[in-house]
Amino acid sequence: MIFKQALLITLLSIGLSTASAQDVLRLSTTTSTENSGLLKLLNPLFEKVYNIRLDVIAVGTGKALRLAENGDVDVVLVHAPAAELKFIHDGFGIDRAAVMHNDFVLIGSKSNPAKIKKHQSIVSALNTIAQHQQAFISRGDDSGTHKKELSLWQATHIKTDNKWYFSVGQGMGATLNIADEKQAYTLTDRGTFLAFKDKISLVIINEGDDALFNPYHIMAVNPAKHTHVRYQLAKKYIDFITGVEAQALIGAYKRHGEQLFYPDVMKIR
Repeated sequence: MIFKQALLITLLSIGLSTASAQDVLRLSTTTSTENSGLLKLLNPLFEKVYNIRLDVIAVGTGKALRLAENGDVDVVLVHAPAAELKFIHDGFGIDRAAVMHNDFVLIGSKSNPAKIKKHQSIVSALNTIAQHQQAFISRGDDSGTHKKELSLWQATHIKTDNKWYFSVGQGMGATLNIADEKQAYTLTDRGTFLAFKDKISLVIINEGDDALFNPYHIMAVNPAKHTHVRYQLAKKYIDFITGVEAQALIGAYKRHGEQLFYPDVMKIR
């Protein structure tokens, strides 16, 4: 009798464990979506509506995509179009959909020692930093922001292996703190800058160039590559984040009175 009861409890616990595992969706995403506080707004709503728990891994875009390539997550939300398209082309991702956008900004100390103008081209601004040999902090972490920064430096034809260029291999939040300590220039997405605005003294030095456009896309991991991934759950999350309610929340989300992201599926009036 005792053996039968123990066996029943064991079977029930296994059943509950399996059911629980089926209700977990693994998402790899960028540090900007996490640091900005946006996911803390969106994800609890998704979890409540669908009774699905989200496990979020917030890393640079490069690592987020590698996690997806390895089948370690079910869905990925990132902001590096060229890398995303390669991810799709190589068969690792499907159902790519636009979610939102914001922009990158160049920030630095209020004294602005390189005397960069706010609306000169970003390539010209970087040239000016190099000419004045002013400290520039790079994330150096293969993130979407790092990829964008490297493409901008490439356009300047300036080599960054110089004493004024510091590659720190950190996420956006840590990079902002390092730049603040050194009163250096750095490139950041606007959302993370606004989220950290109370914690640092750096200000926006340059903005508005079309080259600083920063789109975010979501993709499901291809179940043909990794049969264990929870594709149906991933589809639910894609439908949710591109749906009317989530898009409205994205458009309404502000820090310091400024909008952090602009929804790309639904126009918010």
